[in-house]
Amino acid sequence: MAESEKTTMKVNIVAADHPVWHGEAASVTIPASEGGMGILPDHEPVLTVIKQGTLTVVEPDGNRHMFDVSDGFISFDSNKLTVAVERGRDVQYSSVEA
Repeated sequence: MAESEKTTMKVNIVAADHPVWHGEAASVTIPASEGGMGILPDHEPVLTVIKQGTLTVVEPDGNRHMFDVSDGFISFDSNKLTVAVERGRDVQYSSVEA
C-alpha cells in the first residue's frame, strides 16, 4: 500500500473546559478502565470508560503526542475517535527524524 493510501482516523480530544487536541492519527493508545487499549483505523465501533493515565496519539507521519488524562470515555465509529475527559493536557511531543 502506498504511503498516501494509508487509512487514518480523525481524533478529537476534549476536556471539560477546553479542547485538548484534534487531527489525523494512525493509532491511539488509551488508558482503558481494564488496562491499555490500542485503537487503529477501521477498528470495530467501541464505547468504553477510560481512567487516569497517558493517552498516546501517533500521527500518520510517525510523530507522537502524549497527553495526561483523567477519567472520561472514548467513542469510536467510522474512523472517528472522540475522547472526552475531565482533565487533559499535552505532556510530550516527539517527532520522527527523517
